[in-house]
Amino acid sequence: MYRILFFSVSIALTFAVGACKVRFPKNLPESPPVSHRLWNDLLQKHVRADGFVHYKGFIQDSTRLNEYLALLSSTHPNKSWSREEQMAYWINAYNAFTVKLIVDYYPVESIKDIKRGIPFVSTVWDIQFIQLQGRTYDLNQIEHGILRPHFRDARIHAAINCASYSCPVLRNEAFTADRLDNQLDDAMRRFVNDPLRNRVSAGKGELSSIFNWFSGDFKKDAGNVRDFVNRYAVEKLGKDAPVSYLDYDWSLNDAGE
Repeated sequence: MYRILFFSVSIALTFAVGACKVRFPKNLPESPPVSHRLWNDLLQKHVRADGFVHYKGFIQDSTRLNEYLALLSSTHPNKSWSREEQMAYWINAYNAFTVKLIVDYYPVESIKDIKRGIPFVSTVWDIQFIQLQGRTYDLNQIEHGILRPHFRDARIHAAINCASYSCPVLRNEAFTADRLDNQLDDAMRRFVNDPLRNRVSAGKGELSSIFNWFSGDFKKDAGNVRDFVNRYAVEKLGKDAPVSYLDYDWSLNDAGE
């Protein structure tokens, strides 16, 4: 009962945050876009091809991780950046600061074990620990206040990683403006066709709960969830095939040693 109540409240708050769009700060210094090369190197070193994460490796490389986070914190997307530069920044920031949370509290069995504030109300995604050029954010604000409403691209759901088994995998390369469209397509295609997270066939669809929780995003993109999934699925979901949603496993996506 506790987990059901906690999860129901968390989802309700998520949509409440999404409804309150975070406005981009005015009068920002027009600093150039940051390089994500350091984050790319860390991902290639500590994330397996299947997306599972060597958090102990990130702990050993904490100096370099903190160096990248400091680089992110030293600037903020502004009007001089292209849409792709802004979007890549926010996706990488979400993923890197999520890794930072796990590293700081490791070992944990689940990201949901990291709690602050009011029980049943405040979650790990509400912890305001992200400092970007003097402004403070939490993970909910980045995902539901910036990425979803500002960019309106449903592929974002396959790009950001919540450090959990059922999440779309953490890509082992950084998102970059020059390759962003291809990377987002690849991330969603990989997610839809990953049998650990979605099971799509002509006769039946067992989909990730992400397609249920954020169905509105997929409907805006493709008209309905079925058509969105079929855009990326190798084996297409039949027109009349029943669709159900898989239980979400919040276990840490830890690769271990």
